[in-house]
Amino acid sequence: MRHVISALVENEAGVLSRVVGLFSARGFNIESLTVAPVGNLETSRITLVTQGEESIIEQILKQLNKLVPVIQVADITEGPHVERELMLVKVTAEGEKRAEVLRIADIFRSRVVDTTPVSFIIEVTGESSKLDAFLNLLHPLGVTEMVRTGVVALPRGEKGMTGHKGSHS
Repeated sequence: MRHVISALVENEAGVLSRVVGLFSARGFNIESLTVAPVGNLETSRITLVTQGEESIIEQILKQLNKLVPVIQVADITEGPHVERELMLVKVTAEGEKRAEVLRIADIFRSRVVDTTPVSFIIEVTGESSKLDAFLNLLHPLGVTEMVRTGVVALPRGEKGMTGHKGSHS
């Protein structure tokens, strides 16, 4: 099963490699990984997506919580949450193809952020499945380059990560 794990960590050198090392030591693949400071320069949020059985994920959460620079960890998959991903896609398109690319971009509520006489760079945000669907429609038209940020996610509602060591949300 797919899991979105969110961790508040101290913003210091080596934290990301310790978190990633925990996954690789157990033979788990990280499908998506994002990390950035939040609110202040002392704390960062790591959001990662992985696959695994509930019992294994629970073990990983416990072991992550034991790492010294980790403040708080939560598997936010089960509860209501909002997740987004950003993708930039370069499409080569001339003539009638240009209109088709723009029509698809409009349907997906994406934005053209750069244009030349022979190409577009389009920005699209949303859930990973939306980005996959967008890419599938554009591929036959001439996708030349693409980059994705990975998933960022937050639980819905008032309750959030407290920033206190050892708390689970």
